Amino acid sequence: MSSEIYEKIRRNPRFIEMVAKRNRFAWTLSLIVLVLFYSFILVVAFFPKLLATPLWEGATTSVGIPIGAGLIVFFWLLTGYYIHRANKEFDKANVEAIKEATR
Repeated sequence: MSSEIYEKIRRNPRFIEMVAKRNRFAWTLSLIVLVLFYSFILVVAFFPKLLATPLWEGATTSVGIPIGAGLIVFFWLLTGYYIHRANKEFDKANVEAIKEATR
């Protein structure tokens, strides 16, 4: 594609809106991940006994393990949600902007 087409795409109001929406969505998900991850790390650092508590009396597994595993699974699901929304909404808007620019 020529630079003229790229400029048409960049100036397209729908494309501009899609980029802003995508950026907001990505930053929101990033903020969720960072807050949860660093909260977990802060609990590990300042309240280690809390996460070292056994799941039940006599258990060798502490509550920290399922919480950590749960965070990993949750982050993985957030990534899947981003991919789903990107494929469904953002890619569609991108293709429409390209079609409009190449008419």
